[in-house]
Amino acid sequence: MSVTSVDKDLDNLTLTLVADFDAPIEHVWQLWADPRRLERWWGPPGYPATVEEHDLTAGGEVGYFMTGPGGEKYRGWWRIASVAPPTSLEFVDGFADRDGTPSTDMPTTTVRMRLTAHGGGTRMELRSVFDSREDMERLVDMGMAEGLRQAVGQIDALLAA
Repeated sequence: MSVTSVDKDLDNLTLTLVADFDAPIEHVWQLWADPRRLERWWGPPGYPATVEEHDLTAGGEVGYFMTGPGGEKYRGWWRIASVAPPTSLEFVDGFADRDGTPSTDMPTTTVRMRLTAHGGGTRMELRSVFDSREDMERLVDMGMAEGLRQAVGQIDALLAA
């Protein structure tokens, strides 16, 4: 598995995942930039994603849902804050109701993704920043850290294909 660390920092309200891939930055970037590729890993195994909207421009949005093993759908959205292909992306990530409307009773996170050259391949750092300790604890208790580890763990196979 390519995930080298997952660090929960309650004092700084961050969850940071680092993963190393044996592929050029441009190939790893395409896993974010191409919605059909994003679907193949954004979601832990058993919860495949379907991307319905994909506008990776500042101010753009991404809308998706994950389908669970029993057919249940879990919707989410991103609001893109900044993008600098092929090395960085920043977005607010949130939950949505069954119609795709952003949920007001679930926390959001600000996600900063960076790709850098590392050891002949690419290092990806995903840093999720939470608004409060309560929000962070709630999402971590829901399995965010492990789900992210499992989702990113699927990338090696996609890059090898």
